[in-house]
Amino acid sequence: MEFDTSTGPNARGWFGEFGGRFAPETLMAPVEELEAAYHAARNDPSFQAELARLLKDFAGRPTPLFHARRLTARLGGAQIYLKREDLLHTGAHKINNCLGQGLLAQRMGKTRLVAETGAGQHGVATATVAALLGMECVVYMGEEDMARQAPNVFRMRMLGTKVVSVSSGTKTLKDAINEGMRDWVTNVQNTHYLMGSALGPHPYPMMVRDFQRIIGQEARQQALEKVGRLPDMLCACVGGGSNSIGLFYDFIPDATVKMVGVEAGGRGPKLGEHAARFAGGRPGVLHGSYTYVLQTEDGLIANTHSVSAGLDYAAVGPEHSELHRRGRVEYTHVSDQEALEATTLLARVEGIIPALESAHAIAEVIKRAPGMPADKFIIVNLSGRGDKDLGIFQTEGIL
Repeated sequence: MEFDTSTGPNARGWFGEFGGRFAPETLMAPVEELEAAYHAARNDPSFQAELARLLKDFAGRPTPLFHARRLTARLGGAQIYLKREDLLHTGAHKINNCLGQGLLAQRMGKTRLVAETGAGQHGVATATVAALLGMECVVYMGEEDMARQAPNVFRMRMLGTKVVSVSSGTKTLKDAINEGMRDWVTNVQNTHYLMGSALGPHPYPMMVRDFQRIIGQEARQQALEKVGRLPDMLCACVGGGSNSIGLFYDFIPDATVKMVGVEAGGRGPKLGEHAARFAGGRPGVLHGSYTYVLQTEDGLIANTHSVSAGLDYAAVGPEHSELHRRGRVEYTHVSDQEALEATTLLARVEGIIPALESAHAIAEVIKRAPGMPADKFIIVNLSGRGDKDLGIFQTEGIL
């Protein structure tokens, strides 16, 4: 893998106006240690070779770029291609980042991994990597998310990981991150905090993006091989933003490629009913970086809602905030209902059950593709599979 940070962040972790390193004094030393270790690792051919080996032989890369012909025919308009991250080991893109950070933690002499998880996919990927590398693992998960993502809780426990229920606050991802960081502060000597998305204090947003950019690197090469040119549009869901920045990053210089990030519109536009940071948020600091945050008029972190646990978060990665400010990426949102309907359509037309997070991107493409000419093509990042969401589908009356 090649790494290139030419478009940001700067040495202090700022992507233009967003990012930085906002952390308590007790975490400054471990964060600086992590930054130094990462800079050394990414320039070490042996580290890159081992990561490439595991991505290929353990995770199952490269993932296919699938032409969704029946969905395209059903909708009319642009050709739709799916980047099949759902086919990776553990069922989502999360394993890309977890393998990278796991190897880095091992290189730093850490013996214990701590992580947060919302939809459970990052927790499962962290638990998987911990088992692979022989490390202790603790995952913090909101009580509400544990109930709606029970299959992933069982998977983590099967892999030997301790899953800690978080009952404070909204009992979702924000609160799980809080508890994970408290654990890290207490156990910095032997513990690495394995952040699951392109969030947090520098170097996490840069590091997670770099580990996920293989998605876009592969998609670019596959588009040239299959279609003979770059896509007209990229589309991906945006929670914290790792799957989307992974797809978008290598296309940022290509002005002809439109990029669309899809947030969770939830149940409606009222604060607390959605997780659309660019539709209802404003810049602020949460979990270590300055970025767009859903907050009350008094500056308190607002409650959020999404049918998809992985998008149910009050902030977004700082690089996305800068791409929004620059107008390079268009950020929109779709409702819970639209995501559920997109799930059903993709399952019954293409035989693929997407994760509810990924279904938000599919829902946006369902809106856009019919209005585009048939000689245009779209790549959608199918970031995960929907096995984990079967209980939600049942609750929502789909099954």
